[in-house]
Amino acid sequence: MSAIYPWQQEAWRQLQLMRARLPHAILFHGAGGIGKADFLEAFAQSLLCENVQADGHACGTCASCGWFAQHNHPDYRRVRPEALEDEMGADGDEGEGDKKSAAKTKTPSKDIKIEQIRALADFMNISTHRRGVRVVVLYPAEALNTPASNALLKTLEEPPPGTVFLLASNSLERLLPTILSRCRKFALPLPPHAEALAWLQAQSVPDADGWLREQGGAPLAALASSQTGNREELDTLLQMLAHPNVENALRTADKLSKSPLAALVAWQQRWLYDLFALKLSGNIRYYPRYHGELTALAGKVPTANLLRAIKHANERRAVAEHPLSPKLFVEDMLLDYTDCCGAPQAGRRG
Repeated sequence: MSAIYPWQQEAWRQLQLMRARLPHAILFHGAGGIGKADFLEAFAQSLLCENVQADGHACGTCASCGWFAQHNHPDYRRVRPEALEDEMGADGDEGEGDKKSAAKTKTPSKDIKIEQIRALADFMNISTHRRGVRVVVLYPAEALNTPASNALLKTLEEPPPGTVFLLASNSLERLLPTILSRCRKFALPLPPHAEALAWLQAQSVPDADGWLREQGGAPLAALASSQTGNREELDTLLQMLAHPNVENALRTADKLSKSPLAALVAWQQRWLYDLFALKLSGNIRYYPRYHGELTALAGKVPTANLLRAIKHANERRAVAEHPLSPKLFVEDMLLDYTDCCGAPQAGRRG
């Protein structure tokens, strides 16, 4: 049986109220790293289950649940980027063998492509195996490229009978407004800090509070980061942010030019949030390990400069996935931050 996490219990109860008049498409949205994909899988299994429990969970023992557990339910399809399939490893999904072989010889795509949406046509036009619903799970929805988004939109505008789409997104602003309008939105919030911390501690995560704060309160992201046991890239960036100058910025950009750019921007955004919060209220949310450095900077950086840096970071987040040059992207990000902090500009490269 697909499980949900402790912090999802209330959301699960709210979701059951929709089952009597189920929308044809539900878009679950919330921060990354809180378990949206697992929540969708659990709900998909429960929709297909032949002996649903009183609390809405799948029974885990019927034939349908057996097929679901073996990843070969005839009335279920999952759509996600090749890169995500590659990261999560082979899990027995039908029709994935050729794609995984291809992924070994080329970089797996981070997009959901139009071919993946078109491949749903035959699935949606045949009778369901047990005369129930058919379920399509798609995540992350913001990975849909433009042709795939348009193809999905056509399907959502004229939904085939007996089909339920379950989508998940970390970033609603990156979706077409027309897709948003065709889905019932369902928020999955971050868990309370204490609840997420207790769960991480139950997983025997060392320094659970530190990992959780650094990941913005997302417990699964914190767990994944703790398992690598590596804060090297994060600390390289934070050391530069703590001691801004042009030479440090250029040296750090060299070191981090091959790091995931979206992660670098997100880490900087959290640093800027901590700086701003420290100036306003004396609180630090994300990086208490750097309390001394943040306090020293908060006393020197003008609020107007800090607001400008936050605005620039937000703009960079929107384009971090497709930079013209990763190294120049990181250089520009760090030099701009250095400038906002009022550090000396001598020697800055043009």
